[in-house]
Amino acid sequence: MSALAETADITNLRSEAAGRADAQQETQKFAEAAIADSKRQGLLLAVRARWVALAVIAVTLPIINPNWDVIYYIVMLGFFALIGWAQLKVGKVGRSQPELFLIFCDLALITFLTVVPNPLSTENWPIGMQFRFETFIYFFVFLATATLAYSWRTVFAMGFWTSAVWAIGVGWAYLQPETHAELSERVRAAIGSDPRMFHIINPTAIGIPARFQEITVFLIVAMTLALAVRRSNALLISHAGIERERANLARYFSPNVVNQLSVNDEPLTRVHTQDVAVLFADIVGFTTYADGRDPRDVIGTLRQFHERMEREVFRHGGTLDKYLGDGLMATFGTPFAGDSDALNALRCARGMVASIAELNRERKDRNEPPIQVSVGLHYGQVVLGDIGLNRLEFAVIGTTVNAASRLEALTREFGCAIVVSDALVRQARAETNQSSADFALLVEQPAQIIRGLEQPVGIWTCAHVAA
Repeated sequence: MSALAETADITNLRSEAAGRADAQQETQKFAEAAIADSKRQGLLLAVRARWVALAVIAVTLPIINPNWDVIYYIVMLGFFALIGWAQLKVGKVGRSQPELFLIFCDLALITFLTVVPNPLSTENWPIGMQFRFETFIYFFVFLATATLAYSWRTVFAMGFWTSAVWAIGVGWAYLQPETHAELSERVRAAIGSDPRMFHIINPTAIGIPARFQEITVFLIVAMTLALAVRRSNALLISHAGIERERANLARYFSPNVVNQLSVNDEPLTRVHTQDVAVLFADIVGFTTYADGRDPRDVIGTLRQFHERMEREVFRHGGTLDKYLGDGLMATFGTPFAGDSDALNALRCARGMVASIAELNRERKDRNEPPIQVSVGLHYGQVVLGDIGLNRLEFAVIGTTVNAASRLEALTREFGCAIVVSDALVRQARAETNQSSADFALLVEQPAQIIRGLEQPVGIWTCAHVAA
């Protein structure tokens, strides 16, 4: 176990360079997956918003135009609803040619309705009168709903597509032969010599300046919305990265520590010294156990062991520093020092032994051999902070860490499950919320010489070996 502790940092350094690119790619994939999920939900929201908008328009049209010819427009609203349903069926994240075609159908249909006179209308109006109803404003409804589901590029393109289709429709109307010249002349005669008033009132006029103004304003709004969607996507990517970092933190820290780190990461970025409790746990005789066994059984046993050990570490407010093959290292008091760090570490060690005893009862029912855990605990000063350049890792180093590893190795010599340094016991007794039951099973042993420490270390052992 001590050899594993000494070589753990070397192993991490070797794998760090290879993991930098992978970590960046994983973050990108995580963000893209979040965006994809958001767009799927946005597409459904956009179609529903379309249906609500169409329903509102269908109700208000008869109020605005209380004539039978309004039925034509209400029927056309049904086609818009059908196009929305089709978009929901064929829409997907990324490029989708059918979806783009349906968007074009939206724009073409509303342009047709705006430019071409209503065939049900009994009024023989000039084509120019079609533009007096200000139906261009309905393009903004489709543009607004598009922002809920599509990428900023599509919103940007939709602005230009609309402008192009609208320009084509206006051009078609402009090229139509004049059918109400006498009406225009009567208006000119009534107006007199004011040409500006004539262009405004003339029922046959297409109103090219006004149409150009519509296109210009629509492009400005489309580009603004596209920029807003792009910024939203960037924010979503950033949020996805933060959530991934939070998920990574949850792999090492207990939930309450993750919550604190989410609002204050200074303890991770600032290298400093701090008194903490260090715990090493290991499976006794695991090499012998694994020899000749099915690798799947060995991995299954390791997963059971690590799952229970991790649960106890987090349950007692500890930090899972690293897995070391068939063992692990945990700290208590990192990144934030607490009022009961040593006591929590001691209780965690006892919880680990009890948890493995429970696991062994389950393994016995499955005719599987028992496993035995050994735990070493020490309390003292360590150096902690981020190490690495691009892929940072929260590290805890110092003689306290090495001593805890070697105390764990002493469990074989004393035939016990837990070896605790006297420094940790004294600190635990000085902390709040301690009780005599926390120390009931500990037996004081003669001081031991620990390699790397100048003075012998007083130790305590747990009187019972894990079953």
